[in-house]
Amino acid sequence: MTREFHLALVFSFLILGRSGPFFAAENPSSKLKVVVSILPQKYFVERIGGPDVDMEVLVGPGQSPHSYEPTPKQVARLAEAQVYFRIGVPFEDALLAKISDAFKELKVVDTRSGIQLLPMTAPDQDANLPRGAPDPHIWLDPKLVKIQAGTIAVTLSQLDPAHAAEYEKNLQAFAADLDRVNAEIAATLAPLKGQSFMVYHPAFGYFGAAYGLKQVAVESEGKEPSAKELADLIDLAKQEQVKVIFIEPQFSRKSAEAVAAAVGATVVAMDPLAPDYLHNLEAMAGQIRQALTEGQFHRSQ
Repeated sequence: MTREFHLALVFSFLILGRSGPFFAAENPSSKLKVVVSILPQKYFVERIGGPDVDMEVLVGPGQSPHSYEPTPKQVARLAEAQVYFRIGVPFEDALLAKISDAFKELKVVDTRSGIQLLPMTAPDQDANLPRGAPDPHIWLDPKLVKIQAGTIAVTLSQLDPAHAAEYEKNLQAFAADLDRVNAEIAATLAPLKGQSFMVYHPAFGYFGAAYGLKQVAVESEGKEPSAKELADLIDLAKQEQVKVIFIEPQFSRKSAEAVAAAVGATVVAMDPLAPDYLHNLEAMAGQIRQALTEGQFHRSQ
């Protein structure tokens, strides 16, 4: 079933079959009803909105934005929500094409506003993103998250002026935590500036750019590498003494494990969608530092 056909079925069910306010009926409260695309965004909104927001995240734990399809319950929650914060993951375009006509009361806020987007360093066929298309993984640079947090705080204050002072206070506390974690990661990775780390899927471009590192992807053209490409990757990994290959838990480990087995490396999970955002950034920095200091990729390619 294509994503477009699935969405059409979901929206037909809701428009023709529902008779009451799903979100309000399940969660009767005066809280702002907020929908976001991915788990890190949920963390951002909850840090700013605190107890005054009621959250729905579309891509849940263990799911991938690349294969996400909305459920009828989630679309019903969108119908009753006051704001949807988009971040640029590809499924949003198809979803919003339907939302714009069906849910005219929903405020859609693009948290990429004010951010200079980087190009994809490798194509992502699963997400229909060619090389050079805007990289959507903007949540992996804490400096860019500060910009997103500001957008979120302004929006919440506009929708709920009675709690604007609280939102501003929470924003300042969150910004301070982002600054602290950014400084700690910069110190952790400073000795490694100019080096590269091997990943399966090219999700870590913003993180690498923030700290002077470069990702090298196992994926080729957004799909499993061919036999020749796999052989070339193995040769490169041997030449550069790769010790660790990072892979997102949402993807198959097959190709990464083939390269790792050929060169005696270890495949390590590194999840850009983990819900505990600040802790996850720190853990990622520690994993990359350990991998590079054990001999992976001495210089950037």
